[in-house]
Amino acid sequence: MLDRKVKTVRALERGLDVLVEVQTRKAASLHELHLATALPKATLLRMLVTLGQKGLVWQRLADGAYLPHVDSIERAPVTSSAHIAEVASPHMKALSTRVAWPSVLAAPRLDHMEILETNSPLFRLDSAILGPVGIKLSYIHTATGRAYLAACGDAERDSIIDRLRPRNAPEGSEADLRRMLEQVRQRGYATRDPTLPWPDRSKQLVLRDGRRSMAVPITVAGAPIATINVTWPGRRGADEQVVQRHLDALKATAQSIGRALEINPN
Repeated sequence: MLDRKVKTVRALERGLDVLVEVQTRKAASLHELHLATALPKATLLRMLVTLGQKGLVWQRLADGAYLPHVDSIERAPVTSSAHIAEVASPHMKALSTRVAWPSVLAAPRLDHMEILETNSPLFRLDSAILGPVGIKLSYIHTATGRAYLAACGDAERDSIIDRLRPRNAPEGSEADLRRMLEQVRQRGYATRDPTLPWPDRSKQLVLRDGRRSMAVPITVAGAPIATINVTWPGRRGADEQVVQRHLDALKATAQSIGRALEINPN
């Protein structure tokens, strides 16, 4: 039984209050925590850095939000979005120092890919602004989606294509899609080309945004669980030039994330 006469440690109390706020909110900005706790932002930053060093919180690159650490107590599966993003985040930060363009990390959903993390806010110059977290990406009109479709197993790929197939698909269009995915598998990375006729929520946006992109899968125990890309303004470089310059760094980052998830699956 706790002795109520013993004085508490006020600094510890305040640190725990901050931790509880982050856990309750699932994700919180520094300003939100400032409003919730009435603590100065400088004090909050010191507490959040300390909590981060102890493995209790982490900061998402995409928006600077602070999130609770996904630990083994929660028994989160390796496919937990929060866990994948947490593990990938420092690797994406390191990638930003090697590659001149931003990246997104995305995971598969029923009929789209969902952005889990992006290092886009680390770039302040002439970069394509990506995200935010939660944005839905096309399976068939983005490099990110194509990289996953090409890497997943036959049964999963067939199920996804069944969901995406339009009612009046042009003759031969599915064969073109599968042929393109086979080419992606053989070369080990995806781009946005060639264009395909199937419609979805992202097709026209992708065609108009002026960006170029390449993506590779992130695999755990031989199976893809997410993809990571590099995106750049089309006027700043042809696919072949950027691929030659940055594909190795992108693949190395994907491999590092996969290995980290295998070591720490929960």
